Amino acid sequence: MKAKQLSIFLENKSGRLTEVTDVLGKNKINLCAMSIADNSDFGILRCIVSDPDKASAVLKDAGFTVKITDVIGMAVPNTEGALAIVLKHLSENGVFIEYLYSFSNGNVANVIIRPTNLDECDRILQEKKVDLLAASDLYKL
Repeated sequence: MKAKQLSIFLENKSGRLTEVTDVLGKNKINLCAMSIADNSDFGILRCIVSDPDKASAVLKDAGFTVKITDVIGMAVPNTEGALAIVLKHLSENGVFIEYLYSFSNGNVANVIIRPTNLDECDRILQEKKVDLLAASDLYKL
């Protein structure tokens, strides 16, 4: 089950993340999950928001470079080795994960993955009965 994720390119300078969160907040868009990767010059804020299309538009209007990417969300038991089992299913079938981020909430870890082959990844996860999160559920986390 695919969901839309925003990738927002940020200069490495104080206040840029604050500006993004301010734009989203003023437009009543909830930031549900996020991850930041950076190098010396810029960072990439990857996030799941309550309304990805609106968020993309308002952030672009505010001068940010934004890309929408499809990702897959899943709920995995928040126990030792649970994620390893899921990732093993994918690696055994040749699915490469470009990146992953997660957050736990009690007994469940919500995991966002960006595989190189979304359709194959989705098929394998469904076949293995992994608890996939619908986009509408991810946008409400």
